[in-house]
Amino acid sequence: MDRRTIFNGRLLPVALLLPQLLLTFFFFYWPAGQAVWSSLITQDAFGQGSVFVGLDNFVDLFTDPLYVASIVRTVFFCLAVSVAAMGIALVLAVFADRSIAGRGIYRTLLIWPYAIAPAMSAVLFLFVLNPRVGLLGRWLNDHGIAWDYTLNGTQAMLMVISASAWKQVSYNFIFFLAGLQSIPRAVTEAARMDGAKGWHRFRTITFPLLAPTTFFLLVVNVVYAAFDTFGTIFALTQGGPGQDTETLVLKVFRDGVINQDIGSSSAQSVVLMFGVIAITAVQFRFMGRKTVS
Repeated sequence: MDRRTIFNGRLLPVALLLPQLLLTFFFFYWPAGQAVWSSLITQDAFGQGSVFVGLDNFVDLFTDPLYVASIVRTVFFCLAVSVAAMGIALVLAVFADRSIAGRGIYRTLLIWPYAIAPAMSAVLFLFVLNPRVGLLGRWLNDHGIAWDYTLNGTQAMLMVISASAWKQVSYNFIFFLAGLQSIPRAVTEAARMDGAKGWHRFRTITFPLLAPTTFFLLVVNVVYAAFDTFGTIFALTQGGPGQDTETLVLKVFRDGVINQDIGSSSAQSVVLMFGVIAITAVQFRFMGRKTVS
């Protein structure tokens, strides 16, 4: 049954839409427009004057080896965080979906870490992995394993990936658990009666039915790793040692806020914005096909 709300005039629907339209304009379209304009100009060191330079800021970006290296580093970081967070969450969701005693308590405990702020998750990892005061970090050094993420770029990247993935596991766990509970039990029971067991049943029956949820979470996790991990990385390494953990969003902050290069920072923001738009468009297209099929 098609239910539609019919208004007698145009004033009421406009009044109902106006608050959301104003919020969208002032908190998205206006800042986005300002970023695009700032990416097309360059300012003097004191911000007293500006010159229109067109696409020069973008040309300088993609000819800068440090920016290209930051792109490669960010892609690797996003994929590593997404795979780790989703893989661990899926395993936990499979176990939490079983009929075991106290599973409600386990589910609640697994969801709690999502409420922790990114900076606080970084502090927790500092208490564990700091080479001097961390429980695990100090233990590694005491047993002959050289651990110092402030000097070793590989160790620093491993640390920020672990902290960022740990923060996102709870979010993925919620969706995977909901996806598993939405799978008809008759399907899994039929597969069990046909002789499909364990990993074979999960690979051929369960995981394909989770494909829409998995793709949705993949997009969400990539966006999370690209943007929402700023607080974690900045609190842990501030992009160091050197630039070994400097992702694109951290480079935007460093160039714009610390180095006061507004034109380059704005150009980087525009590149990130169009990247997210492209990823979201792919998601809607894929999910639309899945829904239709």
